[in-house]
Amino acid sequence: MGDSDNLRTNDVALFGPFRLFAAERLLEKAGEPLQLGGRALDILITLVERAGQVVTRKELISRVWPDVIVEDANLRVHVAGLRKALGDGRDGARYVANIPGRGYCFVAPVTRSASRRSLSPAQPVITDRVHKLPARLTRMVGREDTVRVLSAQLMTQRFVSIVGPGGMGKTTVAVSIAHALIDNFEGAVFFIDLGALTDPGLVPTAVASALGFMVQAKDPFLSLLAFLGERRVLLVLDNCEHVIDAAAALAEPIVSEAPQAHILATSREALRVEGEHVHLLYPLDGPLEDVGLTAAEALTFPAVQLFMERAAASGYRSELSDADAPIVAGICRRLDGIALAIELAASRVSSNGIRGTAELLDNRFKLLWHGRRTALPRHQTLNAMLDWSYNLLRECDKLVLCRLSVFVGVFTLKAALSVAGTEASDAEVAEAAASLVAKSLISTTTIGESTYYRLLDTTQAYAAAKLTERGEADNIARRHAIYYSNYLGHDEVIQSPFGEHDLSRYALHIGNVRAALEWSFSEHGNIAVGVELASSATPLFVGLSLLDECRSWCEQALAALDDAGRGTRREMILEEALALSSMFTKGNGDEVRAAIERGLALAETFEDRDHQLQLLAGLNIFLTRIGDFRGSLAVAEQGIAVARAAKNRAGLVMADWMLGVSHHLVGNQAAAQRHCEGGMANAAELGQLNANFFGYDHRIRALVALARALWLRGFSEQALRTAQQAIDEADRRDHPVSVCISLIYAAPVFLWRGDLGRAENSIERLIAYAGRYSLAPYRAVGMALMGELAVTRDEAGAGLILLRDALETLRAEQHNILATVFESALAEGLRKIGEFDEALTTINRAVARAASCGATFDMAELLRIKGQILSAMPQSDRTSAADCLMQSLAVAREQSALAWELRSATALARLLFDNGQRDRARDTLAPVYNRFTEGFETADLRIARRLIHDVT
Repeated sequence: MGDSDNLRTNDVALFGPFRLFAAERLLEKAGEPLQLGGRALDILITLVERAGQVVTRKELISRVWPDVIVEDANLRVHVAGLRKALGDGRDGARYVANIPGRGYCFVAPVTRSASRRSLSPAQPVITDRVHKLPARLTRMVGREDTVRVLSAQLMTQRFVSIVGPGGMGKTTVAVSIAHALIDNFEGAVFFIDLGALTDPGLVPTAVASALGFMVQAKDPFLSLLAFLGERRVLLVLDNCEHVIDAAAALAEPIVSEAPQAHILATSREALRVEGEHVHLLYPLDGPLEDVGLTAAEALTFPAVQLFMERAAASGYRSELSDADAPIVAGICRRLDGIALAIELAASRVSSNGIRGTAELLDNRFKLLWHGRRTALPRHQTLNAMLDWSYNLLRECDKLVLCRLSVFVGVFTLKAALSVAGTEASDAEVAEAAASLVAKSLISTTTIGESTYYRLLDTTQAYAAAKLTERGEADNIARRHAIYYSNYLGHDEVIQSPFGEHDLSRYALHIGNVRAALEWSFSEHGNIAVGVELASSATPLFVGLSLLDECRSWCEQALAALDDAGRGTRREMILEEALALSSMFTKGNGDEVRAAIERGLALAETFEDRDHQLQLLAGLNIFLTRIGDFRGSLAVAEQGIAVARAAKNRAGLVMADWMLGVSHHLVGNQAAAQRHCEGGMANAAELGQLNANFFGYDHRIRALVALARALWLRGFSEQALRTAQQAIDEADRRDHPVSVCISLIYAAPVFLWRGDLGRAENSIERLIAYAGRYSLAPYRAVGMALMGELAVTRDEAGAGLILLRDALETLRAEQHNILATVFESALAEGLRKIGEFDEALTTINRAVARAASCGATFDMAELLRIKGQILSAMPQSDRTSAADCLMQSLAVAREQSALAWELRSATALARLLFDNGQRDRARDTLAPVYNRFTEGFETADLRIARRLIHDVT
């Protein structure tokens, strides 16, 4: 057995004060978890597996970036981060050695431990997950061994499909397995009912929604794989047959690319993909012969047990007699041991008796059953059973069953009354529904405090065909769509403008909403109903992070608007939702701005202040993303006016925060601090405040803007505390966009301070989080920040690669808010490697971009970097360099940016000192330094202090 195998088997490697749990991807130091980026952890695991051996750079890159072409520089950046995290070189400790020309070697002594890390079950998580799983039967007949065998098989082979005809009990078995294994997966068991889908393209979205993250990428499969990564989860994909190709396309890459993900699928046919282990769910065993069969003998067979238990549940009070045992055995045999068919037959025993039920079966369907061979498809047998059951119903029950087939997934009694009633009274419809429940044609479940109904899948398909035969399919589909349009449109909670509300009770109806929209926009549908439903459903799609769907339905609805529909509130809502969903799924294109501005014009026409504020918030965000900071400031000022006119105190807080962010970006740092702090104070007075406008948490935006403004104004300690507060609050909210925003704008505060380790940890978290939730622009920002960090560490080669790649991605997405920041970092890196001409071209481009915006918060920094490039060039023009630095000082003073002023004064003082002008150098720098009241151990102040000492 090699070292690699040993590490994987024993799971724990010990070296120095560290313990590495490879299987759990966890590194501990002195018993405490150590934060380490994913790439760095991959490198560490690889090196420790082969401790004492040289691992070539090519091998490491192949292991850590298996499907990506990267340069050695990327590897060097992450190895440097790994060494720093391990404390390599401190106090004589040595872990990772560079072997010139060959690769790297783990040189510390490593011991293996057979003991595994003890993890106590996360009981609250497991409890929550149990509540989210469908309830398992209190007693399952004839499938206990199957559950046991498949549970074990699933743990070792990872992908099992339970395949069999409809009504065989596949879902029952799958739910029992999910409950049995919930402790093994520490609660990470997710039940996804694909039966609620009408579009195969939504399979990955449904899985992502169950897992709790947004799919926003063009390739949802890659998004899902990125999220799963090394997570240990069990996905139960139920009812795959009608979306079989999409389910197969999803399952195969998960099994091959997500090594800790397990899949349990149920389907009427195998998925037929690599890695699948098919388990055919056979009929329940029943007696083969009737002659001489006793009741005791019959009851040893699961099929008979199920029949008698369901008969008793329907009201039959007699025990199975020896005389009736052969009759029951014959019924079970004729029904092929199909659980659903047996249950349907047993439900009639209380009213018809065992013999009467058998006679109905024989007499009414003798032609159908005559000559039947076991080779016939079992779903035909189930259809026969459903035909038999249907024909035993009262006419009212038949009508209600057919009309209820329009529902997808669960529905309420109120919904049933609205859709299935007309000729019959509500009381008769309710009575029919109760009768259908008693006959096992409809099942019920309790969710929260409410009772929900559901047709079994095979029953629903059968009844839908009957509805079509009646010629009512389109009429009932129209009622169904109107019901859900009214249900969503008349609810004040869900129709509040895209706020943070608990939509869990609405999520249950997403399958019905989708089906209604599909019908409405179909050839036989009703466009007017579809438009109304789409506008009512947009907050639901946004609230559940189903942004691609939201965008698609909004586009269809807007395209379908007639002249009467244009210029209405409905159009306003659709434009608003289209803008929000498009901005996150398609980037910052012109269509996003057009949708916002159209919605805003309508809101102004209707004097709808709430929607005006929403759309102004959206436009403010859009303009900051594309880099139009002056425009964003004007929009924020308009927001103040609207909120004042509406006397909306919460709106005033939002507008104050928008002003604070915009003032920071244009370079008015004193105003930025004033508005951000004023908004915080007013928010505290108002108490609980929903800060979510247009998909963003504006409190988080304001906190990071305040942190940056405080740092620029010279209050570095306050800035540090505020930046950490923003990260902590975003973590508690656990909203992907907010977490990324907090890390993007807080990480530079750590970087400016000179706390490179803390900056790196934040950037690593950002890259991992943005990748997990498919937020491509935010991940690109993270890579650019990593490049800026590398340049700061004098690893300019690696930094330039990262910066160039990230800037290309950000330009394609028109995500320009930090474009000048990253271009200046690129210029600084080029200066450090001596590429002065390209550095000057790059910084001039950044200065021109900043000037075209009217002003930016980093203009002083851009001019400082340009001055340093000019002074470093072989044919340096020190006069031009000094002029540039003087301009930088003037801009920093105008913007109340004391931190930038210090950097510019330091650069100018050094230039003067090098020219022999010691007194002028001191007089330039010392007054600026003396204006600081805190943060004297930050990198910039330490550098300035040393230079003052040198020139004094």
